[in-house]
Formats: sequence, structure tokens, C-alpha cells
Amino acid sequence: MVDSGKFWDAQAEKYAKQPIANEAAYAATLDRTRYYLEEDQRVLEVGCGTGTTALHLCDSVHEYVGSDISQGMIRIASEKAFERGASNVAFKAAAVGEIANKNTPFDAVLGFNLLHLLPSLDDDLKRIASVLKPGGLFISKTFCGLGPKAPLKWRLMKLALPIMQMLGKAPYVRLRKESELRGQIESHGFEVLEIRHFVTELSVPFIVARKLA
Repeated sequence: MVDSGKFWDAQAEKYAKQPIANEAAYAATLDRTRYYLEEDQRVLEVGCGTGTTALHLCDSVHEYVGSDISQGMIRIASEKAFERGASNVAFKAAAVGEIANKNTPFDAVLGFNLLHLLPSLDDDLKRIASVLKPGGLFISKTFCGLGPKAPLKWRLMKLALPIMQMLGKAPYVRLRKESELRGQIESHGFEVLEIRHFVTELSVPFIVARKLA
């Protein structure tokens, strides 16, 4: 299996140039996330990529930290933040949980298009819970599978994925049913507040969960 950090480092420049695949769904995700954020909060985004989402949301909170396993992604995100003059956002190369600082816990942790890429999801959910304040929010959007109206290209990609992984051309991916994903999140001390779907052709649930203690 290809090393995830090296894989995403190699993809960083190309990834940064790709347009948003579904602008309406992305805008809806941003709007619903903003609904839960407050201007005095500290927010951590895990798997922030090249910082596009962070730079859309950082104006809504006091402090925003973006982390990603890829040094290449973080370099691009930091350059974008500097060019924009975003003073309340910082980007750091780190795997999920390496940002942990229990002396200054976060009010919210965000993870978009990430959970299906994590080989040790239970461990990472435990780490996410550990850096959240009691009552803090974990907001995620995760690819769970193909809907009945999924385009042919997605069906072909799913068939080709095992071969691409063997050749080092694709990262680790594990698709979970929405019910399984919800159960995993709840098993780590979270109460699911809402689940929404902003696309119809794919199963990509937007989940908001609150840390109970």
C-alpha cells in the first residue's frame, strides 16, 4: 500500500488546481458548518488539504488550525493564507491527533472528505474526541458509497480502485455504510445532532456530532 503522506504530496499541485466538483453542494456544506460556528471559538480542521475550506470558514471563528498529513498540501495552504492576509489561521503538517493539546482544547473539529481515507478510524475518532471540549462539535462529511444515480465514471473508478492501490496509484480507502459510520462516531462519546445529504448521486453524509463529556 502506498504511503498516504507521500501519495498526497505527489498530488498536491494537481489537487490545488482542481475546480470544486459540485459547487452547490460545497456551498451548502460551508453554510451549514457556519451555522454551528461562533466568533469566539477555536477550530481544528483535520485533513485540510490545500486550505480552501479553512480560508472560507476562518472569518467565522477566533482561531482556526488546519492540519494535514501532506507537507505539500500544507505548503500550498500556508501560501494561500499569506496571500489572503488571513491572520487567524495556521496550517501544520500532522496526522490526525498530533495537534492534540489538552490545555487548550478546541470548540469544534472539522473533517471533510477524510474519514474514508483513515486506516485506523477508531483510533483517530478517539483522538478527535480527546482534543474537544465537553459539548464541542465534530463536523464531518464522508464518502460512503455510490447512489443509484452515480455517474459511470465513479462506478468504473470503484472497480479499478483495488488495482490502482496495488500499483501505488491510489491511497487507502474504506467505504462504510452511513449507519456504520454513525455508530462508530457515537461509540466514541458523541451524540449525533444531524445528518444531511447535499448530493443525490453519491452517499456523502454531512454529520454533526456533539461530545457528551
